[in-house]
Amino acid sequence: MTTILSIDQGTSGTKAVLTDERLEPLAVALHDVRPRYLPGGGVEQDPAALLASVLGAGRQAVAEAGRAPDVVALANQGETVLAWDPDTGRPLSPAIVWQDRRAGSVTGPLAPRAAEVAARTGLPLDPYFSAPKMAWLRAHVTTGGVVTTTDSWLLHHLTGAFVTDVTTASRSLLLDIDRLDWDEDLLGLFGLDGERLPRLVRCDEPVGTTSAFGPPATVAGLVVDQQAALLAEGCLTPSTAKCTYGTGAFLLANTGAEAVRSAGGLALSCAWRTAGESAYCLDGQVYTAGSAVRWLTDMGLLASAADLDTAAAGGSGGALCVPAFAGLAAPWWSPGAGARFEGLALATRPGHLVAAVLEGIAAQVATLCATVARDTGAPIGSLRADGGLTRSRALLQAQADLAQIPVEVHASEHATALGAAALARLALDPGLGLAGAAPAGPPSAVVTPRWSADRAADHLARWQAAAGAASAASPHPAPYAQGATA
Repeated sequence: MTTILSIDQGTSGTKAVLTDERLEPLAVALHDVRPRYLPGGGVEQDPAALLASVLGAGRQAVAEAGRAPDVVALANQGETVLAWDPDTGRPLSPAIVWQDRRAGSVTGPLAPRAAEVAARTGLPLDPYFSAPKMAWLRAHVTTGGVVTTTDSWLLHHLTGAFVTDVTTASRSLLLDIDRLDWDEDLLGLFGLDGERLPRLVRCDEPVGTTSAFGPPATVAGLVVDQQAALLAEGCLTPSTAKCTYGTGAFLLANTGAEAVRSAGGLALSCAWRTAGESAYCLDGQVYTAGSAVRWLTDMGLLASAADLDTAAAGGSGGALCVPAFAGLAAPWWSPGAGARFEGLALATRPGHLVAAVLEGIAAQVATLCATVARDTGAPIGSLRADGGLTRSRALLQAQADLAQIPVEVHASEHATALGAAALARLALDPGLGLAGAAPAGPPSAVVTPRWSADRAADHLARWQAAAGAASAASPHPAPYAQGATA
């Protein structure tokens, strides 16, 4: 029987899930990784800690199951980058996390080229993506070695290969989204001429073997974490969508074989590329979801994330929150925007602020759902959901109320890992096809709207006005923004 070790290397930790060939979990291990939040919008991770978490979590899962893997899959953060020595594998810089905003100094002067960049890449010109961070590292940290996303570095340590998958590359601002190949003109635009870039591979393409977790095992099933969850949740046809509520919240909607450009500021990416097919997706981001909850606990407004629903039970009491603790992404693309509370009174209590933060996350996701519907001409019928914050019924109810659609909670806590495992399974047995490799079972719960459509529209209008004010108050104007209305 085939055994798959799927590693989900995320912002706040690395999860390793060992499954059988039917993707039934045999063992799960989680090793925490805590980012460093710096003044000026910097967010960094220690590369050595990332690698140690991958090896540690993987080996722990293997030991607990008492079975070595036949194949190892890797889901990655997408836009986190570092510089490293390709001869020794030694890191030459910290890992600059996707939340880091310092590369605004790179994107700002390029604002006149924003429309051209969006046409070629499908992405807004924003420091969230990889290329501006790569250019910032070259300007401020080191000109040595290579500068890549973290997946290439981790795969080098596992296999010796120098590769990245197409979904990860599609988050870089360096990939022609129609040809799904590196674009030399874009390299020049970001001052990265002559950089050695990883070889592009399919998500189901074997890239080598690793002995890091036992006897030599094939390495395949390479994908960005959010696209992995999209696959695991069965979003295989156009207009099916999911949202992962983790450190941030990430809405992805399948657009099929068509590379649909967004008129509303959403990002267009490759959903997956396999030997059998390629698909695209539109996505929008809420930069701070779980990290906004962590802020609530750090500020003493909440005892722990486990107390979210108890604290929020009384509602927001008229308070509004725009949770832009690390700027606003789609459709505002305002990296300098700050978090904003409105409607506070002497009667406002900590629980009201907790509820306002949850409603703020849900309102931003609801805005993204409406933007997808306008871009594709087809409404999202239901929203599939995964991630740690789906444990909060208050958040799920706010999401259903504000988006005015049912929210279907994925039955497994390991959607990202299972999506990567499905691609690894497909590498071993191409005849399965995507639907056969990634069977999506029924949801563990379905949360339906309680609010009327009028109440939801009124709340969203107030919230979007507050988000617009937060964006307008930003000291760093967005190089690419489309506004936001539901």
